[in-house]
Amino acid sequence: MEGVSINYLAVGVAAVSAFIIGGLWYAPFLFGKVWQKEVGLSDEEMKNANMGKTFGIAFVLSLIISYGMASFFTEEVGLAEGAMYGAMTGIFFVAASVGIIYTFEHKSLKLFFIDAGYQIVLYTAVGAIIGVW
Repeated sequence: MEGVSINYLAVGVAAVSAFIIGGLWYAPFLFGKVWQKEVGLSDEEMKNANMGKTFGIAFVLSLIISYGMASFFTEEVGLAEGAMYGAMTGIFFVAASVGIIYTFEHKSLKLFFIDAGYQIVLYTAVGAIIGVW
């Protein structure tokens, strides 16, 4: 990957933002309760989950996503172009892939829109942050 210069601070900030967006997106006051119902998790199961492990893995995966996005930007792209590339990645690759999986798993359309919507917002934000730095 000659010519690729990774801004590790931007990768870290993008990963933290992805983590924050996920926390808000799946919070009870936004889509959390509907998501919980759609995936079939009870309040008891949520309370008994190892959230440290869950959040730790989610953060590491957010770092991987952010690093991957940064590695694709071989030149400075700016906020708007970074956001556009992120949104396109979220829509055309991630949401479409989630849709294929959910179709075969017979998951609800409601769950698809919650999860795919999060991915689109996540990738748009990561792209914007990486693009501007």
